[in-house]
Amino acid sequence: MKSFVMVAAGAALWGCWSLFLRPAGLSGPQSAWLSMLFMALPAPFVLRREAFRDRRATVALGVLAVCDAANAALFFAAIQRGPVAVAVLTHYLAPLFIALAAPVLIGERRSMRAVVGAPLTLAGLALLLGAAPGGFSDPRTALLGGASALFFMANVLAIKEAGRAFSPLAISALHAPLSAGVLLLAFGHDVLPPALDMRVLWVGGGALLCGLVGNSVFTAGLRQVPAASAAALTYLEPLTAALVGWLVFGERLGAPGLLGGVLVLVTGVWVASEARGSPRPAPLAPEAG
Repeated sequence: MKSFVMVAAGAALWGCWSLFLRPAGLSGPQSAWLSMLFMALPAPFVLRREAFRDRRATVALGVLAVCDAANAALFFAAIQRGPVAVAVLTHYLAPLFIALAAPVLIGERRSMRAVVGAPLTLAGLALLLGAAPGGFSDPRTALLGGASALFFMANVLAIKEAGRAFSPLAISALHAPLSAGVLLLAFGHDVLPPALDMRVLWVGGGALLCGLVGNSVFTAGLRQVPAASAAALTYLEPLTAALVGWLVFGERLGAPGLLGGVLVLVTGVWVASEARGSPRPAPLAPEAG
């Protein structure tokens, strides 16, 4: 039970990103790059040479670095464009992708619910997008969120493999400088903030709370939770984000949008919570000290 609570708590913290990104007003790549720099702060304290002897876990850490760079840049850009509910719910195509990919990549039993749930999820997204400001005439928020979902799927699977040898805090901190390097290579000077001011510290606060703490708590719980079950619990993120968008930013989608959002959430939880065979147990990661 404790592991499930930790996964849920991490997902809820992720849902608070808009509280930090919207006021800062930086671009998606800028926010992602700054977040990675702040998340990398504990790296010197969790670096353990023996963990890198597990080649499979080390490769997974490298995959996480590349995929999380793309995930953060796309997702943060979607949140900046808004509405928050559209950005986050399209991002949460990821559990459907995980249900489809987990049998191939990590050996979990194939989900028949994923096949049934796919058209229902798409119908819900269509209702949501049609009710959002701009609707189908400006689908870029939905496209950015949906693209980030592909990389978020890879993140979840890579984290499970990296947990074979690396502690939760080490996974969060050690992949971050690599992700920052990937973003710098991909976007060049566009990742640099225009000035070292309060916007940088504001994004940094989000990186420490929603990123470092959220990721570490989520990763610690994920070691004992099947990937598909974790995917169901991560739907606390869009629920939290939608609540923040409504209460803080005054974003209302109306009845069709709410119906679409509920359809996406219910279908996603139904797909991701399907009973599957037990995942391969991962060895306990070394404690950070």
